[in-house]
Amino acid sequence: MSAKLDVLVVGAGVVGLACARELSLRGQRVWLTERHARFGQETSSRNSGVVHTGLHYAPDSWMGRSCVEGRALLYDYCARREIPHLRCGKLVLAVESEEVEALDAMARRGRALGAGELALWGAATLQRHEPTLRAAAALHSPESGLVDAQALMSALMVDLRQAGAEVAFGTRVLRLEAEARGVRVVAETHGEVSEVLARRVLNAAGHGALALLESMGVDVDAAALRVTPVAGRYFKLDASAPRPKSALVYPLPSAGGLGVHLTRDLAGVLHVGPDAEADCDSLEVPEHLADSFAQAVARYLPGVRPEHLSPDYAGLRPRLRRSDGRRDFELVDGAAHGCPGSWHLLGIESPGLTSSLALARHVADAMSLD
Repeated sequence: MSAKLDVLVVGAGVVGLACARELSLRGQRVWLTERHARFGQETSSRNSGVVHTGLHYAPDSWMGRSCVEGRALLYDYCARREIPHLRCGKLVLAVESEEVEALDAMARRGRALGAGELALWGAATLQRHEPTLRAAAALHSPESGLVDAQALMSALMVDLRQAGAEVAFGTRVLRLEAEARGVRVVAETHGEVSEVLARRVLNAAGHGALALLESMGVDVDAAALRVTPVAGRYFKLDASAPRPKSALVYPLPSAGGLGVHLTRDLAGVLHVGPDAEADCDSLEVPEHLADSFAQAVARYLPGVRPEHLSPDYAGLRPRLRRSDGRRDFELVDGAAHGCPGSWHLLGIESPGLTSSLALARHVADAMSLD
C-alpha cells in the first residue's frame, strides 16, 4: 500500500465499488481495500438482484430518494455496459380487503416519490392477468426489474481500475486514526500489518463499518448509532408448484421487511423469501421454516405446500437501528465526532444495490473533494 494517497475506500461491496469508481472518475487517487479475496462476498452477493422503484420507502428518506435516482442511473448503466437486466415489473398485493387502503397509500407514496407509472388493479383485473394469484387488489409497478449483481460489480471493478484506482484484496482494515494531515489507516494483509496515511477515508465496510467508526474513538451509543445483522432466508419453489406469470410478486410489507415474496431471477429460478430475523448472523436455511414460508405464500398463491420448497440461500443486512424505528441509510461525517477526513456509511441494506450509483454521487459530493 502506498505511503500517502487521496482517498481510501474500505469495502468492495456494490456500494463501495460504486463509490471508488465515482471518486476515481472525479480525478482522485483512490485505493480500495477488501478483506476478502474478491469483491462482493457479503451482503452484495446475497441479494435477490431486484431493481426497486421506491414503493416501500418514505418520500423524505435517503433510501427513497437514492432508490429513485439510482434506478434510472442503473438501467442506463446496464444498457451502456450490456449488463444482464430485465425491466419486468412488480405486483404488490393487498391479499385481504382490509389491506386495500394500505395499498392505496403505497401508491400515493410511490407517485409522490417518483416511482414511475403505477396502476391499481381490482380483483377481477388481477385474475385476468394472473389467474393463479388471489388478492383483493394489486399495485402494478412496470419500472421494477432485475439485474445480474455479479455482472454489475464486475463492470464497476473494470471502470474503477481503468480510471486509475488501485485495489487491495485480502486486506483487513483494523482501525482508523485521525491525524492533522488526514487519517491513518492500520491494515493487515496476509498476517503483515502496515500503515498508510490517506487525506480522506470512506468507510463502506457494511457489517464492519460501525466497528471502524468506534476505532476512531466515537461513542456510538452516545451518538445513537447501532447496526444489527438481520438474516433473510430464501427457499426455491419447485416447478411442480403453482407459478405466477409475473417475475416479482410481493405482499404488503410486514414488520421488519417486505414480506415473504416471489422473485424469479434472470435464470428463471423462482425464489421464495426472505424472512427478517433481527440480531441473527446465521446463513443457514433450516428446513423446518418451509412450513411458515409456504403458509405465507399460500395466502396469495393458493396450492403452495411445504414440500414445494427447498432451502436456497440466506443473506445478512447491516440494519441501522434507530430509537424511533425509522429505517434509512446514514452517512456519518467524522468531523462531527472529532474525526475529520473520514466518512462512514451505515445501514446500507436494501435498496442499496438499486441505489448504489446514486449513493456514490452523493458521497463524492459530501466529501467535498478539491
